[in-house]
Amino acid sequence: MIIIKTPEEIEILREGGRRLATVLYQVREKIAPGVSTRELDAYAEKLIRAMGDLPAFLGYRPEGAQVPFPATLCVSINDEVVHGIPRPDKILKAGDIVAIDLGIKHRGLFTDMALTAPVGKVSAPDLKLLAVTEEALRQGIAAARAGRTVGDIGHAIESFVRSHKEKYGIVEVLAGHGVGRKVHEDPFIPNFGKPGTGKKLLPGMVLALEPMLNLGTKKVTLDDDEYTFRTADGQKSAHFEHTILITEGEPEILTRLR
Repeated sequence: MIIIKTPEEIEILREGGRRLATVLYQVREKIAPGVSTRELDAYAEKLIRAMGDLPAFLGYRPEGAQVPFPATLCVSINDEVVHGIPRPDKILKAGDIVAIDLGIKHRGLFTDMALTAPVGKVSAPDLKLLAVTEEALRQGIAAARAGRTVGDIGHAIESFVRSHKEKYGIVEVLAGHGVGRKVHEDPFIPNFGKPGTGKKLLPGMVLALEPMLNLGTKKVTLDDDEYTFRTADGQKSAHFEHTILITEGEPEILTRLR
């Protein structure tokens, strides 16, 4: 069921989104060769709790998982697409790209955000992958207007990605989603689609849009840890995400600094 948020909930989500963006950008500043993914995770949790909020992912058990997620931050390196579990022995090195995905619970409501960053100097194809994925998110957000559909969002993302000579793999089994009262809500929002299809977008809907692009195949595999998705061919992947509000006019990005 799609949940339309009340004006009071929207105000809470605005503040929660601002706080989330603040934390995630601070964590990004810590990304450097020699840093462990566990260090990034601990720093994110420290910042969230210092604000009086709660990590959304820590202890969260999505449908189908046997055990809850054991960390605050998802940290996915190179061929890891999403949901990488932080570890003290997982050390960043120059040339890596690393996706950090974070959610917080502020006054009972959830927001969700992700970005991918280079570690030191990375290759030109990797930088292009990051730039295209981030712009694909912008294109999806621009298409998210009241009266349009979920398919319009996916079509905007897919059309932009397909316009490049590089043949990026658009991950199909993972997608954006509603968010707010729960970490994951309806609707399911694929990063591909046909215009005019799927659920209609209405003012008051809060959505997490999150394109995931691979340098190679769109196919992914799931590790034995039940959380870490990887590219099936071992090539690198990038992930960007914002929580947005559908309005009567342009969509509002909630996970941004104000």
